Amino acid sequence: MTRDEIISKVSEKMRLIRTEAGYTQDKMGEVIGLSKKTLVQIEKGRMDANWQTVVTICALFRETETIQYLFGSDPLEVLETVARDGIDYRKEKTLGGKLWWREIDRKKGIILQQNVLSQHYRILDDEYFRIFSSFEEHASRERFEELVNEIKD
Repeated sequence: MTRDEIISKVSEKMRLIRTEAGYTQDKMGEVIGLSKKTLVQIEKGRMDANWQTVVTICALFRETETIQYLFGSDPLEVLETVARDGIDYRKEKTLGGKLWWREIDRKKGIILQQNVLSQHYRILDDEYFRIFSSFEEHASRERFEELVNEIKD
């Protein structure tokens, strides 16, 4: 998933996100920092939201069914992975990927998963802390093997 694809998907669902949140166009514009005129243009498909607006929407409305459906359980992880062109560090503890994740491989307590919606990859440790995220399968598999090889038998 690219930045442009994310912008397009969120822009297409803007009206649905707003109505799910129970906001008028005036209130939604106020909450996300857009004029009503701009919001109407996005909702009618005449223009796309910009990256900052998309990030704001995903952060503020991450619990809505629409955002969850677009990105899975952690939309901010998807945005962060795209914005940083991958993530490689131990971060917050996850729930282990029971709902939105497909396990690809598991060795020595290291888990490689793929998100069923966004299709991005992540690597978790045995305590379900995220170590790495990327949209690149090859880079994810390579990093997975590196991490597995670092662990002594």
